[in-house]
Amino acid sequence: MKKPTRATLYAEHLPEAVRARLQLQRPSQNVADAVLGGIDGCVTTFAVVAGAVGAGFPASVALILGFANLLADGFSMAVSNYESIKALHEQIEATKRTEENHIEEIPEGEREEVRQIFGNKGFSGELLEQIVDTIAQDRRLWVETMLTEEYGLQRSGPSPLKSALVTFASFLLVGAIPLLPFLFGHMDMQSQFYLSAVLAGLVFAGIGMAKGFVFGKAVIRSGIGTLLTAGTASSLAFVTGFLLRGMLGIEAY
Repeated sequence: MKKPTRATLYAEHLPEAVRARLQLQRPSQNVADAVLGGIDGCVTTFAVVAGAVGAGFPASVALILGFANLLADGFSMAVSNYESIKALHEQIEATKRTEENHIEEIPEGEREEVRQIFGNKGFSGELLEQIVDTIAQDRRLWVETMLTEEYGLQRSGPSPLKSALVTFASFLLVGAIPLLPFLFGHMDMQSQFYLSAVLAGLVFAGIGMAKGFVFGKAVIRSGIGTLLTAGTASSLAFVTGFLLRGMLGIEAY
């Protein structure tokens, strides 16, 4: 990613620009969901294709197994993501209730926690007491401070449903790409597999580069890294299918 100029950085840190940026909802969670869903979807389907080809199965078997795994694994991954984020929300709410009860029952003890938290950050004396008094005057701020500083939790987590839908959609859309060549019956199995491998490789590299761009990392390096990681998983599937075909004496079609 190109390094911003000093003038750009200055403009981005003007009071109104900072205020507007802090009010925006951060999209990083959904970006991560889309990247994870896309990579996992493509790896899943191409690994099935590679395993089927390595085992000598016909294109129809690779296609059926690919789409079956695409739907089943995509749904399973979306549900897992939903339950994981929902559990995080439940943890946040339970911790909020605990802190609200502590503030109600033992406010001086909770003030001491705030005092020590900010004391460890280098504040002391009258300034430290002002910070404690300011936080303790606002119950909502007090609870949120304890969530963040004591437990390392955010005030609210991402939407479970939205994350699940993004994961599922990304899994299906990207995961279907390696299966497209097997829809063309006029092509021979070898050509279908080669084209599927090329498409999968382009997808892996593209997702890696997009991830690098979004998160400010080296775009080419990120693309190559994702390609190598996903390619290794697919190669293992092909080798496994090939070895099992020989061990079980399966005739190649």
